[in-house]
Amino acid sequence: MPSDRDLDQLVEAIAERVQQRLMQQEQQSAVPPLQAVIGGWQDPSTQTLESRGIARVGSDGSVSAGAKSIARYIDHTMLKPTSTRADILKTCKEAREYGFASVCVNSVWIGLVAKELRGTSTMPICVVGFPLGAAMSEAKAAETRAAIAAGAEEIDMVINIGNLKSGEHDLVLRDIEAVVRAAQGRPVKVILENTMLNREEKIAGCALSKAGGAAFVKTSTGFGGGGATIEDVTLMRQVVGPEMGVKASGGVRTAKDAENMIKAGATRLGASASVAIVTGGTGTGSY
Repeated sequence: MPSDRDLDQLVEAIAERVQQRLMQQEQQSAVPPLQAVIGGWQDPSTQTLESRGIARVGSDGSVSAGAKSIARYIDHTMLKPTSTRADILKTCKEAREYGFASVCVNSVWIGLVAKELRGTSTMPICVVGFPLGAAMSEAKAAETRAAIAAGAEEIDMVINIGNLKSGEHDLVLRDIEAVVRAAQGRPVKVILENTMLNREEKIAGCALSKAGGAAFVKTSTGFGGGGATIEDVTLMRQVVGPEMGVKASGGVRTAKDAENMIKAGATRLGASASVAIVTGGTGTGSY
């Protein structure tokens, strides 16, 4: 785990580079320095699941009578390009039955999902710029506006990975801000795709997400060759502080996986094996 001093120094260096770029374009006054948006952090290992309002699962992977509590932290996901209408309807039916936090789909399905979930506590949510993040900011904003109009209550956007890896932090920040504005007050999650990033890039992505007004940072799309890790969730929680959400997504297939991610600092879980998680089975689902 990085020390507070190491993390502060890295964030300060990232903030300095962003500010230099923004100063050249006369926009620095509208954007807070990144070190100012890095909040305090409490080691998640010192927090119990009960303190987060989550029922504990058994060490054998079985779920206690409070399975519904874990379900409320799960975004039940169906993002495969081969998803059919029947797949989407089945996903919505499972979400209603188990009380998942949301159903997360591609934008083409969000209107159907919003209709199917109407009158329930499960939210319809939508991915944007998915899965590559390489669309123009204007396209991401337009997709966001269309998704909101169709009934999306949250937006999961993919960060511009190439800009982030190029160190073009001003462009990454503007991309996030464009989607946040288009979301019209709905929470935005920024997907970092951590398997493609080094440690400094992960920290920069978290800091820029916070500066851009996002509500969550998210580990991965599930399509990038890897998923959530304990180390990444812990680092992300350390960078964004306690006030932002952290979504562990990709590779969360059992109740034990869910417990470990929550202990590391996750406040939302993205999974297609959601039913297995709350029933104590072993999921093999993929996005």
